[in-house]
Formats: sequence, structure tokens, C-alpha cells
Amino acid sequence: MRIAQVAPLQVAVPPRAYGGTERVIANLTEALVALGHDVTLFATGDSRTRAHLRAFVPKALGFEGINEPHAYHIALLTQVYHDAAQFDVIHSHLDYLTLPFIHQTATPTVITLHNRLDTPEEACVMRTYPDANYISISDDQRHPLPHVHWAATVYHGVNVDEFPFFPDPGGYLAFVGRISPEKGPELAIEVAIRAGVPLKIAAKVDPKDRRYFRERIEPRLSHPLIEFLGPVGERRKRQLMGNALALLLPIDWPEPFGMVFIESLACGTPVLTRPRGAAPEVLREGVTGFMRESEDELVAAVGLLAQVSRQGCRDYVKERFDTMRMAHDYVRLYDALTRNAQPLSAAAL
Repeated sequence: MRIAQVAPLQVAVPPRAYGGTERVIANLTEALVALGHDVTLFATGDSRTRAHLRAFVPKALGFEGINEPHAYHIALLTQVYHDAAQFDVIHSHLDYLTLPFIHQTATPTVITLHNRLDTPEEACVMRTYPDANYISISDDQRHPLPHVHWAATVYHGVNVDEFPFFPDPGGYLAFVGRISPEKGPELAIEVAIRAGVPLKIAAKVDPKDRRYFRERIEPRLSHPLIEFLGPVGERRKRQLMGNALALLLPIDWPEPFGMVFIESLACGTPVLTRPRGAAPEVLREGVTGFMRESEDELVAAVGLLAQVSRQGCRDYVKERFDTMRMAHDYVRLYDALTRNAQPLSAAAL
């Protein structure tokens, strides 16, 4: 099958550091190539892939110094759909920007939605195109928009065999991802201090969150139990998570999936979070760690982590969230669309 994968241009595929969406695209693209499909990746010139790379810009645009990144993405989509006849299916990861293009060609398009959908802006544009082939990354993600056409839910995947396994827990907690109120770094710091366990924070700070970081996080970094590492590369991130007692990420938003959850589990490290968004759908209480609502409950759960099997964490993610499972789910959907059949329901996948 001839498949076009269309990636955002702010970050390379795979990312050098933070970039959950781009890591998913990389995992899927490489798995599809391994399955024998003819895959073209539209991405940045500094991306690395075994697929055919069509570089729209020489290197990742980043998130600073670019006033209108959507202008680049519209131009990219124009190129993709100009060449649409070269593909059996177009798989876009550019969300609603793709929508005005989907009826320009007989080549079917699927759009994986990687972000939260509970904003009025998202609702407005998606309801304008209710018949598009939308892919959710969890069933929970769909709740704000029940009346658009959901072609499938396809969970993200990681190549578990590429992750080192750490059978023995270390003596610290790890916060990995992004410094922002919805990720819960303030609560993570308080939980770690109250539990008397060191916390290592490996996270980037986006421009929009710099004030929050200066005012709410930086003053707490002087505590001897708290260590701020900033953004880290993939190898260091895996070492950091794998050697941790647990990933502590007490989210406070409708997380549509949580890529870092399954990456931590692939290392054998349990997850301590809050039951928000897709977390109860992706994780399993007592098997992958614990989901607790209040600060007191999270502190108490730190003392329960020794009960969680680290081999069980790895086995859990291997069974449910391996990259090849994700790729096969997408291929079944692509095949249904190219045969001009009704797209598969989430249950069918």
C-alpha cells in the first residue's frame, strides 16, 4: 500500500528531545515500512526514517521565531494534495488544517487528532467537516464531539523491545514532559517533598509557560529533594525513567493519551498520576501503578509502589501498546477506506 504520512514541521521525526506527536509518527512510519508498505513521510529535512522522506523545510522550525507556522503547514498540505494520486491513503497529523483539502481528491484521508478537543475552536471547525475520517487516540478524547465521524480509536504504540528494562527501582521519582499547569509539576513537587523522596524533573518550558515556571516552579527548586534537569534526549530520558521508583505525573487536564505513560511502563517503571482524561483507559490500577485524586492520596500511594511488579508493567505495555499493534490497526483502517468500504468502528479495531 502507498501511504503518505504528513507530520508537523516544528519538530523533527523522530524528535531529538520533547515531541510526543512526532515520536508516534516515527514509530508508526517505521512499523509500516517493516510491514512492507511503500511509505512517504512529509516532514523536516533533519528527520530520520527508512521511508521515503520528502523534506518540506531543511530543518525543524521550532516553536520560537516563527510567527505563522500554520502558513508552512498550509503550503505543505497543498503539496501533499497536489500529489495525492501517488498514494492509496493520506494520513495527516496536522489536525483541522487538513480539512479544507480532503475533498479535493479521491484518495482517502485519515486525520489522527493528537490534542484535547474540548475547546470551542476545535468544536467549530470539526463540526463544519463532520464526515471526515477522524481518528481518536483514546475513546475519552471523543467526548466533547460525539456527533462527528469517528472512523476508529487507535492507541499509540512504542517498540517495547527497544526500551531497556530496569528490574530494580531506584530511590527517586521522575517527572518527565513539559512544565505547564495541566501537567501538575507543582503537585508533583509537593508530593515528593511530603513523601520524603527525591524528585528529578526532566521537562521543557514552552514560551507560553515561562511566567508560570518563574513564578510557581522556580521558587520550589531550591528544596534539596528537587532537581530540575530541563529537557533531555531520548536515551537519557529512558535511563531517567527506568531508574526511577515511579513516573510521577499528576495531570490536571483531559490528557488524550499520555505517551510518556507507556514509555515509562516499557522500562518497567510504574506510573503515579491522577484519574483524568484517558489515564483510566490507558492504565490499570495496581498493575501499572496508581491513580489518585488528592495530594494526601498521592503521598500515600508512593508507599505502595513496591507492590507493583516492574515486569508486569513491561508485559502490560507489550501486550496492549506495542508499535506493531498500532500499525496493524491503522493498516486495517487504510484497507477499509481504499476498498471504498465503511470505515471500521473503534470496536472493530
